[in-house]
Formats: sequence, structure tokens, C-alpha cells
Amino acid sequence: MPATVLVVDDSEANRYILTSWLRRAGHLVIGAATGEEGLAELDTAPELLPDLAIIDVLLPDMSGFEVSERLKSDPRTAHLPIIQISAAAISPDDHAEGLRRGADAYLDQPIDPGELLATVAATLRYARARQRAERLAHRLFALNRATLDVYSAVGFHSFASAATGGAATVLSSPASAVFLSPQAQAVHSMIDAPLAAVQTRPAHPGLLDRLAAHGLQQDTGVTVVRIPHGQWQALLPADHLPGDIALAVARTKRGRPPVCMAVPASVLRGADDEQLLQQLANASALALEALRTYNEEHALGLALQRSFLPKELPAVPGVELAFRYLPASEHAEIGGDFYEAVRTPGGLLLAIGDVVGHSVTAATVMGEVRHALRAYAIEGHPPHRILERLETLLGQSQPGITLTLCLVLVTPDHRHLHIANAGHLPPLVIDPDQGPWFHHPHGPLLGMGLSHPPPTVVDITRGTSLLMVTDGLVEVRSVALDTTLAEFRTVVADGPDDLEELCDLLLARFGKNKGDDIALITARFE
Repeated sequence: MPATVLVVDDSEANRYILTSWLRRAGHLVIGAATGEEGLAELDTAPELLPDLAIIDVLLPDMSGFEVSERLKSDPRTAHLPIIQISAAAISPDDHAEGLRRGADAYLDQPIDPGELLATVAATLRYARARQRAERLAHRLFALNRATLDVYSAVGFHSFASAATGGAATVLSSPASAVFLSPQAQAVHSMIDAPLAAVQTRPAHPGLLDRLAAHGLQQDTGVTVVRIPHGQWQALLPADHLPGDIALAVARTKRGRPPVCMAVPASVLRGADDEQLLQQLANASALALEALRTYNEEHALGLALQRSFLPKELPAVPGVELAFRYLPASEHAEIGGDFYEAVRTPGGLLLAIGDVVGHSVTAATVMGEVRHALRAYAIEGHPPHRILERLETLLGQSQPGITLTLCLVLVTPDHRHLHIANAGHLPPLVIDPDQGPWFHHPHGPLLGMGLSHPPPTVVDITRGTSLLMVTDGLVEVRSVALDTTLAEFRTVVADGPDDLEELCDLLLARFGKNKGDDIALITARFE
């Protein structure tokens, strides 16, 4: 393959001869008479650097050894292969000195033209193989990083950035991607250069089918096809990719939309580059399929979870009720928080609980416990007996599952609270005269197979309120729970009297950016 060769020799005759031989072999030659002139020729953009240097050892301003050392110590030219030549320094020690100080080959003058051209070819072959290996290693590292990024994506915006930005980084070029988001929106993302900002915009719903028609059709797998620039512009007029396009189309499951990834065809210089694009496209398709499946399961879990919660609370004369339920962030796991209010023969039963763990199983257990709790309450069992029956139920139907649950039975005259707490956060009693205080006595978690103590009876006056919450509202990993509860009590003490406004205030103050479900129920007794 032709190369650009820098020849540094103070003899004009030698430069002419070497230049003639190299040009007849198809190479482009740059000449220099001194070491400084040769170094100046290399003070240029990386893409304009020569592919090889032939340097005379005896130069008028510095030795060829010094020129070689300076080239090898500069990161821009460290990879440049060097052939040293000399008519005087021809001893084995001279050869060793030259090779030690940066030369890749050493030839004595007079030089046979065949030997020179063969040495040039061998040196270029070795240098190019090394450069390909280093370039491939760098791109494999970038591919590994990009693959991790697409698998770590938690939404289509982060996926678009990871996939499109990954293609740009791996292949050192602009890139585009077209895919169907987990929300079933066709998306076109573009990036002009590695590390630039990724632009995303909606795409025509039929674009993916038209792109897939160039490669996979309805099959699974991954393929790379070339598309002329004009045809590509007809498909995506707003795309920035120059020249003809290399399009990778990947699909992991039959009937699912593909992931399409495009780069300028000119950046794929061989089979290695094409395989890198294929691997990234396939990894992106697998990651997006996993993300799509997760979103579908998460939506199903949320629907299941919400179906287990009460749609409204009972209207009880003399009792004002308010509640809030806030599911965890869109990408958090399904939780088992729940609340309940049910009229019983013994009065109004208020409940709040949290199944330990985050999964569809936790939501299912939550629904089972809530329905059983309602049944036991309607039968007229007091709070601690309800806990005992739930303990038996869990031991038989859900062994190994634990949950916290706080029950408060409000007597019909609204002047006594029977509180049975199975390991839950303490309820906050808000006395109109003394202010809020936590009721701390509690028994063990449900699901431990342990007995539960009788409820504590708390006498209350008219205007007293009760507030019960799950830990998603008040727990902060880096702060002690007692500290947060103290702050919570202060906010309630200074907060509004209106229960709805109080609920909104607590969510605004404590419910931001939480990774767990939040449930709270509050009541005021007249």
C-alpha cells in the first residue's frame, strides 16, 4: 500500500536517489536537509503526518539518533516507524546505538534499491499491523464501555445517549440511531462527534420498517448494509451523516421492532470495524428489549399494586380522613406499602403497613394481607387478635415474608385509641394542646412467628389528630431515623390544621427523590 515517506538527508544527491526509488514504488515523498527541517515537517495535524521516516545518521545540525529520540518521545509521533541510513556509521555498535535510540531498521550505504524498498515495505507492514492492533484494542475498550452504558440505561433518553454516543466513540465518527422507545414512540437520535451532545426527536412510525427492509426484513439477528447518501436523505432528511451510510439493523425477537444504528460508510475500514458496529447494535437491541420488558412488567406491577389499595375511605361522622399514596420513582421496584380504613363493630380501624422487600411478590402479599385484615376487622376482632391471625396466615401461605403493620382502633366515642404496632414506624398523635408526640411501644414484625402484645390504649380529646406513614417518607440513608422523625414532628407541629394541606406539605418536604413507595393516612377526631 502506498505511503507518505519523510526523507531527511543533507546530501541532495542522496535525497534525489532515495526519492526516485520511493516514488517509482508509488510512495509520496517529503524531503528535508536537516534534522530541524525534518522535525518541522512533522509539526502538523495528526492526519497529515507521514507514515514512515528515513533519516541519515550524520546530519549537519544534529545526529539522526537525536532526531529519532525526539520523534519517539513525542506522543504525536511515537508510533512513526524510522529507518536510519549511514555511509560512515556502519559498525555493529552504530547499528545497536541507532536501534536503541529509536530506529526500527538500520541500513548501510550504499543501499541496494531492492533492499531499501523491501525494508520500507516490511517496516510499514509491521507498523500498520501494530497500529491496527492498538486501534482495535482502543475501540474494543470503547465498545465494552458503550455496552455497559446501554445495559445501564433506565429510560429512552439515557438509552439514546448511550447507544448513539457509544457508536460515535467506538468508531470516532458522527452517528445516528433509530429505535422504538419503551413507550412505543419511534425515536431518531443523532450525534455530530464523539462526546458531543446527543439530539433526539420523534421519528415517523413507519421509519423502522423501511430501514429494516434494507437488511433483516422480519428476521432476527444483526446485519450491516450500505445505503447511498441520497437514499438515506430521502429516509431521514434531518440527519447529519455525510456520504454513503453503513446501517446496522438488529432485532432480538421476531415481531419486535429493530434497533437501527448508522455511521458514515467511510469509517468502516475493514471487517473489524463492521463487527464492532454489529456488536454494538446487537447489544443495544438486547438492552432495549430488556428495558422494554422491564417497563411492561413495571407497569403491570404498578397496576396490580394500585388495584390492591382502597379507592376511597369510609365516611365516618365525627372523623375527618385524608390519605396519600405516592409510588416510588418510575424505575424503582414495586413496593408493598398499603393503608386501610374500615368500619368495624368496635369502631373505626385505621391501618398502615409495609411488606419487606420490593417486587411483584411484595405487592401480591400486600394485597393478600390487606384483604385478610379487612375480613378479620369486619368480624369484630380487636387489633392484637387481627395481628395474631395475620401471623398465622403468613406462616401458612407466605413463609419467610415479613411486614410491618400498625393498627389503630378508634372507639365509637372517638375518645380512645387502641394502638397495636407490629414493628412499624410509631404513629404520631397530634394533641391540640400539647402538640404532636410519637407513640413508641410496639411488638415484633409480622411473619416472625412471635406473639403480639395487647394494644395500648391512648385517651384523646376533641380535635386530636393521628398521622401514620410508611418509612419511604421519612427514611434517609445518610441520616439517623431519630433525627428525621424529630424534624418530621417539628414540621407537623408548625404545619397547617387542614389535613389535606398537611399531607401536601409533608410530601413536598420529605417525599422528593425517594426510591421507595410512600403511604400516609391521617385522621382528626371531633
